[in-house]
Amino acid sequence: MSAASVRVSTPLIQSEGRGPIPTAALQSIMVNPIPFVAAKAILEKYHYLHSMPGGTKLAFGVFLGDRLYGAITFGSGPANVYRMVEGANPSDCLTLSRLWLSDELPSNSESRVLGIALRALKRFTQIRFLVSYADPAQGHIGTIYQATGWVYTGLSEAMPMFDIGDGKPRHSRSLSHTYGSHSVKHFESCGVKVRVVPQSRKHRYFYFLDTDFQGKLKVLPQAYPKKEAI
Repeated sequence: MSAASVRVSTPLIQSEGRGPIPTAALQSIMVNPIPFVAAKAILEKYHYLHSMPGGTKLAFGVFLGDRLYGAITFGSGPANVYRMVEGANPSDCLTLSRLWLSDELPSNSESRVLGIALRALKRFTQIRFLVSYADPAQGHIGTIYQATGWVYTGLSEAMPMFDIGDGKPRHSRSLSHTYGSHSVKHFESCGVKVRVVPQSRKHRYFYFLDTDFQGKLKVLPQAYPKKEAI
């Protein structure tokens, strides 16, 4: 599976979808496959995590005209999350790992971009469902997932990240993809001091591209979290 095989920006995919007809500004947004290096450059510069996750399998750019205004990536994610769906295999699932859009884009652009991507993945891949996370430590509750009909399943387990001395916290899977190992002992034997970076639990959402799998979710859906009144 490659981004090039998912023709997200075709007029047919762009025009599909339910709800009100998008404004002219939203209709002008195009979502195209882009090289991983291009997605990495924009995400490392602008996304709050300043990183491109290891295990990325699909990367798309968000365009107005010829200018790149954002990126969305899908990848492996947590190793065992697929087990939360009865009968699922690792290949049935991807994680929406990064989504960043410029503030210069019009209102509702996130919903528009995500909707195009979801319809394309459903049509052109064999992926059955997606998982994504929202970090409450950053004030995120997953508003975009709520707006696009994802299923909320509560808070995930807290998974630590690791800093190998360059100031960039990485998940263990990212370390494995980049360096071939996520063993702390391996890095320390090579003279690399690893610092464990504790993480908070995150809001976890599922989106079922194959609705037959939705009834196989092993945990009960929960009410969407709301922002606390200030």
